[in-house]
Parts: sequence; structure tokens; C-alpha cells
Amino acid sequence: MRKSLVAGNWKMNKTIAETRDLVFKMSMQLREVNGVEKVICPPFMSLMAASALLEGSGIGLGAQNMHWEEKGAFTGETSPAMVKELCGYVILGHSER
Repeated sequence: MRKSLVAGNWKMNKTIAETRDLVFKMSMQLREVNGVEKVICPPFMSLMAASALLEGSGIGLGAQNMHWEEKGAFTGETSPAMVKELCGYVILGHSER
């Protein structure tokens, strides 16, 4: 049987410092949650900070979006290769996009 996955993101909110604080607090509480796969998806600018805090926690890290091209002149976009270095998950298909 497949394990359920629960992912949360906070859209375009929180600075990097605020993300560190939130991820630290969330990770302490999420460690107590069993039986589901847990993923946190902060804004792109905060992925590195979150990655360091989540290392070894059993909580996955995801990006909030990704462009389909590997590279090129796509200003402001994030490629799969960029995301793959930090994340195992990506949220695609947002209603506001």
C-alpha cells in the first residue's frame, strides 16, 4: 500500500531568516507525525536554508514550481537541474499560474 504524502508551502511569504525559524519549529513538531510522507516547500530563495535544516530529519524538501526546460533564456525560471540539487519534490500546476 502506498504511503500518503502531505506537503505544505507558504507561497511568496517569509524571508530566508523567517524560513529558518519556521522550518526549525515545524521540523521539531513534524518528527512526531508518523505514517505519512512529509514535505516542506518554501519559496525558491529559501531552499538552501531549509535544506540544511531538514538534513537527516526524514522530512522532504520540495520546490514550489519548475520550468520544463533544462536551461536557456527563461528569465526568473528554475530548471529541473537547479531544483534537483536541493529537492526531491516539486509542486506543479498552481491555480494562480
